Amino acid sequence: MQDKKNAKSFGEKLKDITHSKGFSSFTAALLAIVLGLVFGFIVMLVADANNAFKGFESVVSGGFQRIGDVFYFATPILMTGLAVGFAFKMGLFNIGASGQYTMGMFFALYVGFMWDLPQGIHWVVAILAGLVGGMLWGFIPGIFKALLNVNEVITSIMFNYIGMYLVDMLIQGNGTMYVSSTTRTNYLPKHVQIPTLGVQGSNVNFGIIFAVIIGVILYIVLQKTTFGYELKATGFNKTAADYAGMKGKRNIILTMVIAGGLAGLGGAFAILAPSAIAGSSMTYEPINIIAANGFNGIAVALLGSAHPIGIIFSSVFISHIQRGGTLASLHGYKPEIIDVVIAVIIYFSAFAMIMNSGFAKFLKNLRERRHKVSEAKSIGDKDASSNTKEAK
Repeated sequence: MQDKKNAKSFGEKLKDITHSKGFSSFTAALLAIVLGLVFGFIVMLVADANNAFKGFESVVSGGFQRIGDVFYFATPILMTGLAVGFAFKMGLFNIGASGQYTMGMFFALYVGFMWDLPQGIHWVVAILAGLVGGMLWGFIPGIFKALLNVNEVITSIMFNYIGMYLVDMLIQGNGTMYVSSTTRTNYLPKHVQIPTLGVQGSNVNFGIIFAVIIGVILYIVLQKTTFGYELKATGFNKTAADYAGMKGKRNIILTMVIAGGLAGLGGAFAILAPSAIAGSSMTYEPINIIAANGFNGIAVALLGSAHPIGIIFSSVFISHIQRGGTLASLHGYKPEIIDVVIAVIIYFSAFAMIMNSGFAKFLKNLRERRHKVSEAKSIGDKDASSNTKEAK
């Protein structure tokens, strides 16, 4: 009897897991990834059928050969993904992560070059400066949205261009930061660089650890705190949230400020990283191009269903296949082919949830049909048994 109760309890738990929103999001993302990879393989077949299997193998498994780089390149898109995903929870589309990322990078660079601080804390202050820069660039669209009801998509995307041009102008006008002969910023002093994790031939550093911790903290804030509940409630229904006494305008501003800060940290983590070349650091080239990591963050957030933990895993996955995509060039494929694969994955993830819910509904109907057949059979057996008894 006890075994039956335990079995029932396990069955109920399994049912709760499979019917949860998180499980549905996971299976939807998995479905999108599989479909995207299949499509990518078809593209490779069309481009060069002879090398398709080798090229596809590089895309899928190449990242394992460069695991340090996978985590390094995952760090900034993890932060911009969190910036986009956090705003999603509030019902806001923060398409300005690129501008916030660039501004955070500039603030970190400025502190690194222009401030004279003790060596032990200089890189920490530079990271915090990146946070402030991103928060400032998120605050302005937040103010416009909250007080003037200006669509955040318009303001934030315009601030991408404003931030990019402003940063390029400020860097090129600073002789300490900019080296005109190389058209890039100078190398940062070693004590301003984020400490390395010691992976040979890789830029990976403590930034990835900080980024993962931030993602976990965001999950706790959103799921376990009153502030997180208010943000999600306002995102679901702003009018109802206002009626319940939640301060919608304040929450909009706070959301955009926090989202901007997260993207700004992504810029700081990227530029303050030590280079794989001894004695050097990462540099920035002001060539009037919007940072791609901001838009990659949108893809990461969509694939991770705007869930902080999901975004952590999706950023690592996107970085993994990007590293594999660069190795596909060894087999005659252009590196851009991986952008096609990522685009298709994101495209499928947009309606994978619909496909997933349809499949779940199909299984549910199938179970109900079997249950009805089983009940009908049981009733038929009882009737036959009673008729036999009456005949006797």
